[in-house]
This record gives sequence, structure tokens and C-alpha cells, in this order.
Amino acid sequence: MRVHLIKKQAIEGYVAGHAASKSSFEYWVTAVKYADWDQPLDIQQTFGTADMIGNGSNRVVFDIGGNTYRMICRYHFGITKVRLFVCWIGTHTEYDELCGRGDQYSVFDY
Repeated sequence: MRVHLIKKQAIEGYVAGHAASKSSFEYWVTAVKYADWDQPLDIQQTFGTADMIGNGSNRVVFDIGGNTYRMICRYHFGITKVRLFVCWIGTHTEYDELCGRGDQYSVFDY
């Protein structure tokens, strides 16, 4: 199924404030645009370093830019398409801090 990216403007806003991330996020957005996913494991076929957060959260964390940035998205597999919601974007260090607080399961900054 095709992927519908929700909150793409969150990515654009992050890139606007972090110019060095632009090419990495552009690559990621292009890969999502052409993705064809039927189940959560297909996400990892497209992005080999993606990790399912688990705990019933329907969330995945993407390593962007050689693990410099992290992005948490919530996914929903519908009948005709996959919806991918951007929940949080930050650096690897910021992600580690988020996990230290246990917030990776519930954060929804965008």
C-alpha cells in the first residue's frame, strides 16, 4: 500500500532550523513517497535501521543522516493506504534523553 505522510511540514520546519539535515531528510521523504508497505515489517525493508518501538504503541523510530537524527512516527495500516504520522524529530542525543524519560511511547510534539 502507498504511504500517506502526515505532518510533512514538521520535517520541513525541522530542516529549516537544522540546515545540515536537509539532504538526509529529503532522501527519507523520497523513499517514503515510493514505499509500498503491507505490514509493519515492510517499514524495515525500506529502512533497514528503523526500529519498532513496541509496547503496543504502533511507533517506529527512524535513524536519519547516518544516525545523526532520529524521528519517531506513528503508523496506521488502513484498507487502502498506510498513514505515517510524524510525532517527534531530534538529534540522537535528544532521542536518548527522551527514552531515558520513557517518553518515546507517547510523545507527540507535532
